[in-house]
Amino acid sequence: MKRLLMILTTMAAIMASCSGPEDGEYTFRLLTTNDVHGRYFDSLYVADETNNALTNVAWYADSIRVADGAENVILLDAGDCLQGDNAAYYFNYVDTTSKHLFARMVEYIGYDAVVVGNHDIETGHPVYDRIIRTMEVPFLAANAIRDDDGKPYFQEYVTLKIHGLNITIIGFTNPNIKSWLSPLLWEGMTFESLLPMAQEVVDRVSKKEKSDVVIVAVHAGTGKGDGSILESQGLDLFKTLKGVDFVVCAHDHNPVVHKNDSICLINAGSHCRNLGYGTVTLKVENGEVVSKTLDAELLPVDKKNVDVEMQEAFRADFEAVKAFTLKEVGELKADLRTRDAYRGMSDYINLIHTLSIGCTPAQISFAAPLTFNGFVKAGTLVYNDLFTIYPFENQLFVVEMSGEEIRNYLEHSYDSWINTIDSADDRLLKMVNQPDARTGQKRWSFVNRSYNFDSAAGLVYDVDVTKPMGERVIIKSLADGAAFDLEAKYNVAMTSYRASGGGGLMRAAGIDTDRIDERVVEYHPEIRNILYDYLVEHGEIDPAKIGDKSVIGEWHFVPENLAEKAMDKDMNLLFPPRR
Repeated sequence: MKRLLMILTTMAAIMASCSGPEDGEYTFRLLTTNDVHGRYFDSLYVADETNNALTNVAWYADSIRVADGAENVILLDAGDCLQGDNAAYYFNYVDTTSKHLFARMVEYIGYDAVVVGNHDIETGHPVYDRIIRTMEVPFLAANAIRDDDGKPYFQEYVTLKIHGLNITIIGFTNPNIKSWLSPLLWEGMTFESLLPMAQEVVDRVSKKEKSDVVIVAVHAGTGKGDGSILESQGLDLFKTLKGVDFVVCAHDHNPVVHKNDSICLINAGSHCRNLGYGTVTLKVENGEVVSKTLDAELLPVDKKNVDVEMQEAFRADFEAVKAFTLKEVGELKADLRTRDAYRGMSDYINLIHTLSIGCTPAQISFAAPLTFNGFVKAGTLVYNDLFTIYPFENQLFVVEMSGEEIRNYLEHSYDSWINTIDSADDRLLKMVNQPDARTGQKRWSFVNRSYNFDSAAGLVYDVDVTKPMGERVIIKSLADGAAFDLEAKYNVAMTSYRASGGGGLMRAAGIDTDRIDERVVEYHPEIRNILYDYLVEHGEIDPAKIGDKSVIGEWHFVPENLAEKAMDKDMNLLFPPRR
């Protein structure tokens, strides 16, 4: 059915391209996804439970094509599609010879364009270059510029000719990539800000293509619209762009629609939970567009609506991923919970610190909980559990820092995490009670991103909750009892994300992350692979071994009685007991 639809659409486009539009009224539907994050299959692999995935998107896309005519439906993705789930990982790094599953799936579903996201760049040159070579759907990023010739590394745009009308999709990736990812991952290119570049590209391309409809799809968050956030310029574009009908955003996982008479903004959220749904109606007289009306909304995606034909078409791929996912890799001696890291030392963070110090010449390690409330049950571990323990494809860097920079780093980390308090009745954790962006229901959450709540290993230190930022962190010694010297140089293990500037902690410590290569002592592979190698060698994760204080040191919130009471109260709000 899909191939027939695609053939008919192509034939219609070819026939229409021979002439301009006939007089009349034409309505097109714009369907958008973003931040799919590897959700190709609706199965969770390890249980009968399901989640939203591209197999759901296919069902909705086909239903709308049947209702409105396949030639009148435009489908695009705004990026972050190659990372985040087992299936993506498998076809990124395990099966590297087959045509990538994502490329095959978007071709099957009938996407018209895909935008490059920051997490797509995070997969590295071998992965996204393979996508460029083999995927028949355009992979767009007009602001990823080659260092050698100043031309775009990826395709800039694509123009669809339908009913004699020119519909142009221009893609941009996130301009802040260099602040998060190692230069090794994006070697040979730079990323330009969307302002004012986007308008310049729009003007040039729309003139060349004689565009009747212009869609700017950008892997950037919606933002505040005040130009203050480089990674989230969606509203900035919505407010300033001329000659554009739709701005399709991504990145911040925030489902939202903004619209006025001349332009609409769509952000579908993430993980195929919604479809962006735009409508544009054009009236043509004497071969010219004389009027245009726009509308936009979000369509919730019911995970029960699955394209069964697509499931069967990719059954062999699913079974290969499932077998990889269920491979036994070792034993876990105690439950791991990321939430435990908010209140002090925890088995989860101890594990990351142990890995980081154990395989590097680092004396000190920085690490944070990477999911808000991740959980892995004690028992036999399968490879799928490693994605829960470490969900990102971060590499491990060892960076030289001074003692003073380390202390300043920790001061800023804890300042994003806790308040200064005098009483157990005060709010210790920096929290806010507000509606969840996905559900609309009020809930307690952190003011800042918890994956930036770094603690340190290799040190013995206290964090005084009664002191202001700059006076909280009291470093007593190194883990082995040796003196800690503010003027000395230390090797510090951290993620590539953090070393490259992610979360702003390095800059807050006074380090220029644009010149981080001058400080890098060693580069190591992905941390999840380091975890796998640890399990191959040791066969188990034992709290006693990963909690060795002679290696990782220890730290505490103090005064302990005050901090503990305040923490208990706040944690009960964040994670209310089940009734």
